[in-house]
Amino acid sequence: MRKIVLAAAIAGAALSLAACSEGTEDATSEAADSAMADAEQNLEDATDAAEAAGDEAVEAADEAAQATDEAAAEVEADAQDETTAEAQAD
Repeated sequence: MRKIVLAAAIAGAALSLAACSEGTEDATSEAADSAMADAEQNLEDATDAAEAAGDEAVEAADEAAQATDEAAAEVEADAQDETTAEAQAD
């Protein structure tokens, strides 16, 4: 009788561990899926931020080039005693 009770207890414990292991596997899978989704979102956010920074840098470079052209035209106009428009046309 003891052996039957002991065998039943061992079988019950084994089934409990198997069920627990399946639950742990599901939880681990869900955590991995969540981490992957977070990583994808972080990558997308970083890409968007990098693109925005690149756009701002291009815009700033264009503005700087325009300001340089205007300053050069003013210097040329002063040096050659002409208007800025005439200096820009040269």
